[in-house]
Amino acid sequence: MPLSAVAYLASFFLSLLGNAVAAVALPLIVLQTTGSALSAGVVAASTAIPAVLAGLFMGVVVDRINRRTSSVATDLVSAAAVAALPVVDAVSGLTLGWFVLVGVIGSLGDVPGMTAREALLPAVVRHSGVAAERLVGLREALGAVALLVGPAMAGTLMTVLEGATVLWITAATSLLAAALTLLVPRSAGVIVPDDDHPHPTSGGARSVRRELRDGLRALTGSAFLVAVTVLGAAAVLVLTGFQALVLPVYFTFADRGHLLGFVLSALAIGALVGGAAYAIVGSRLPRAGLLAATLGGTTVGFALLATLAAPWVVFLGAFMVGAASGLLNGLLAVLLIERIPETLRGRVLGAQNAAVTVAPPVGILVAAVVTEYVGVEAAALLLASIWAVAALATVAARPLRTLGPTRGDGEVKVDA
Repeated sequence: MPLSAVAYLASFFLSLLGNAVAAVALPLIVLQTTGSALSAGVVAASTAIPAVLAGLFMGVVVDRINRRTSSVATDLVSAAAVAALPVVDAVSGLTLGWFVLVGVIGSLGDVPGMTAREALLPAVVRHSGVAAERLVGLREALGAVALLVGPAMAGTLMTVLEGATVLWITAATSLLAAALTLLVPRSAGVIVPDDDHPHPTSGGARSVRRELRDGLRALTGSAFLVAVTVLGAAAVLVLTGFQALVLPVYFTFADRGHLLGFVLSALAIGALVGGAAYAIVGSRLPRAGLLAATLGGTTVGFALLATLAAPWVVFLGAFMVGAASGLLNGLLAVLLIERIPETLRGRVLGAQNAAVTVAPPVGILVAAVVTEYVGVEAAALLLASIWAVAALATVAARPLRTLGPTRGDGEVKVDA
C-alpha cells in the first residue's frame, strides 16, 4: 500500500486512540481533582456549544487551505490543549476553571479535526490509487481497534501514572498523528475546484458568512445529504443513549456491572469485523442491497439490546450493531466522497459533524428522563424505536434508492 495511504490510516488511528483514552481519563482526572461529579458534567457541557460552532465555522477554513495543512493544524491544536493540563497541574494546580478553559480550546481542534481528516480522505484516495472502499473499510476497522484498546489503555495508565500525567500520552498521540499526516504529499491536499463550484477566496466576516451559508445550503438543499445526516445523528443518539445510560443502569440494577465492559467490547469487535469486511468486499457488493442489509442488521441489533434479556442476548445485539454499523459507515463514507463537491467538502462535513456532536447529549437526556419517570425498559424500547423509524425512512428515501457512482458532485448544487 502506498505511503500516503498508510500515513493517513496511521494518523487516523492515533488521533482516535488519543480521543478514546482522553474520553475515559479526563472525567476521572476532573473527579480526582475537584471531588465533584457535577464538575465533570460542567466540563462536558461547557465544551458542547463551542464544539458545534467550531465544527461549523472551521469548515470554511478547511475549504480555504490545503487539506493536509488543515488536518495537521487541528491535530496540533488538540495536542497543545491536552498538554496544557499537566503543565498547569505542575505549575499551579488544576481547578474547574482550567478544565473548562482548556476544554473549550480543545474543542477547536476536535470536531474541526474530524472534518479536516474526512475532507482529506478523497485526496488520499486519488493520490494513492487505493480503492475508496478499501481505504474506508480499513479506516473503520482501525477506528474499532482504537475504541476497543483506548478505554483499557486509559484504565491501565490511570493506575500506573499520577493524575493529569496520563494526558501526556494523549497529547503525544495527537502530535504523532500530525507528524504522520505530513507524510502525505502536500500536493495531494490541494483543493481542486470545478466549473460549478469555484474555490472560495479569503475575505472578511461577510465572506465567511457567505461561504458558511453556501455550505449549509448545499447540505439542506440535497435530499441525499439531509437523509445521511439525519441517519448519522440518529445512530449516534441511539447508541449513546444505550452506552451511556440504559446499559449501565440495566447492569447495575442486575448487580452485574462488571459485564458492561464486555458489551462495549462486543460492539467494537463487531465494528472491526464490519469495517474489515467492507475493505475486502465492499466494492463488489450492490450498494442498495448493502444499505438495506446494514440498516436491517442494526435494527435487529438494537432490538436485541432493547430486550434487556439475558447478557448473551445483549452481547449478540451489540455485536450485530457494531458489525452492521462498520459496513454502513464504510458505504456512507464512499457515497459522501462521490457526492460532495471538493470545494464544499469542509463546510458540508463540518455541518454534518456539528449535528452529530449535538446528538449524544440529546440521547443521554432522553434516555435519562424516560428511565427516571417510566423505567429503563421503556427507555430501551424508545431508543430502538427511534432507530427503526430512521432506518425505515432511509430505505424509503428516494435519493438513497440509486446509489451508483457519480462524477463527484451528485445532486449537491449551490446557487451562484
